[in-house]
Amino acid sequence: MASLAGQRVALWGWGREGRAAYAALRTAQVAESGAADAHDRFPASLTLFCSPSEADDARALGDTRLRIETEATVERLAAFDVVVKSPGISPYRPEALAAAERGTRFIGGTTLWFATRPDATTICITGTKGKSTTSALLAHLLRAGGHRTALTGNIGQPLLELLEGEAEFWVVELSSYQTRDVARSGERPAVAVVTNIFPEHLDWHGSQARYVEDKLSLLTGARPRIAVLNAGDPTLSALDLSDSAVRWFGRDDGWHLRGDVVWRADEAVFDTRDLPVPGSHNRGNLCAVLAAIEALGLDAEALAPHAATFRALPHRLQVLGTRDGLTYVNDSISTTPHASLAALEVYAGRRVAILVGGHDRGLDWQAFADAMRVAPPAAVVTLGQNGPRIHALLEDGARTGGFALREAHDLGEAVAQARGLLDGEGVVLLSPGAPSFGAYRDYAERGRHFAALAGFDPDAITAIPGIGIA
Repeated sequence: MASLAGQRVALWGWGREGRAAYAALRTAQVAESGAADAHDRFPASLTLFCSPSEADDARALGDTRLRIETEATVERLAAFDVVVKSPGISPYRPEALAAAERGTRFIGGTTLWFATRPDATTICITGTKGKSTTSALLAHLLRAGGHRTALTGNIGQPLLELLEGEAEFWVVELSSYQTRDVARSGERPAVAVVTNIFPEHLDWHGSQARYVEDKLSLLTGARPRIAVLNAGDPTLSALDLSDSAVRWFGRDDGWHLRGDVVWRADEAVFDTRDLPVPGSHNRGNLCAVLAAIEALGLDAEALAPHAATFRALPHRLQVLGTRDGLTYVNDSISTTPHASLAALEVYAGRRVAILVGGHDRGLDWQAFADAMRVAPPAAVVTLGQNGPRIHALLEDGARTGGFALREAHDLGEAVAQARGLLDGEGVVLLSPGAPSFGAYRDYAERGRHFAALAGFDPDAITAIPGIGIA
């Protein structure tokens, strides 16, 4: 952070990450200048690039030395030495690439935190699916063992909000937007956990190959001291990491699942049938957690039983409750077709109406359509920007596969269609397989709306437990 002093610095984005970066930079500027009173609190000018809708919120700060601009052009971006951008802004946008060619460095708050906190023992967790549950479950078990632990990052709290925090272990969830930022910091995580790799966020990364490259940069660029990897994932199992010790989970000689039981090599350790997270994939995440704990040099077998007291996270196959014979399940965080298929697997054997569709990132839904021919639910309701494309793929299967297919203009209409199709018996499953951009601010807002439409209190069911330091 101190190295930014004297440089021309701008912020790009004014979501929670952007606001956290602003607060951290202002705090650093005060420390650098030695300012003590309110008049001198902001000794340096700072430029913020944000959307017009965000500009009013930023102006409300009353910071006279904050210049707010609503157009991030190549010329304006190139006028700065460093641009601290929010994770949702792709560095592959043409204006960012052109400014970078002129010498502007683009970094994220994740880079700043890691570079400022080389003292922290970090366990970084990423993966296309399961990273949030894995992160929260790891923090839960570490705390159960008496260790002061931070749970932060992509799960819902920017790292920079905890810049001055103290913890024995830092469990940091990273999206594919943030993994490369760890490598840029120059700091090596103590442990990195990767759950799996499937195509996602192609609009941000530009291609599937770049998505995989960016995701794996947590391993290949950040060079963690120990990498905990899923042996069942073909992309991960093909890796050759020379700079990290590798611990595999999902393999017979390590932590793995046999039926409902977690094993450590040839020893049965934990029966997962009472684990408060649905689906075999979530039980597999427990194997990743235990392998990470072992990588930290702790007794994983002793901590494993505490998984029974874990509280499942909202928006992840979250059972909201039952109304008029219908069970409502909120899986709003599902943003890939693979995740939607995993959700259907959890409710195999039950009458299910699944709601799919949202922002179109160009992902291939053919595998989902093929699966509907083999093991169809009672009904599929499509909606959102890519709803018509998904609907067209499913039409032939609906005619021959025995499931109802409907199209809705919005989530409210989709829920109403599902109710009518199930006729008082079954599961209304929101597992969209796509982001919420356009219709909602984020997946959480979409999940809250679904809860309200189903007749449940969004405030009572959507708080994420455990975030922060405890």
